Amino acid sequence: MLSHKKPDSVINVKVEFGEGEGKVPLDNIAKRAAAYKPKERVTYKMIKEYIEAKYGFKVHTAYIAEVKRELGLPMYDAPNAVEELKQPRKHPTAEKVEAIKDALKHYKII
Repeated sequence: MLSHKKPDSVINVKVEFGEGEGKVPLDNIAKRAAAYKPKERVTYKMIKEYIEAKYGFKVHTAYIAEVKRELGLPMYDAPNAVEELKQPRKHPTAEKVEAIKDALKHYKII
């Protein structure tokens, strides 16, 4: 019933954008919008592609997760996560750990 109620009054607002007296400058709006823009979410795929391009080898997503776990970085909940692992976690080599850390620094995660 409330959604069908007619408004008691209406306020019309006219805004002019651009340069000059009484106008809202577009540059300020663009700067404020950029401040509210959320950061792009860095995916494991992006990290893997960066490492392959720079170092020439591939890393498994489990290795990336292991390094993030060691660094205490936030992890997103996986929809297919299990409570008990079938196999113990495999630890990446020192070379791969350094490559993953470099990729995380490149994307400003650490």
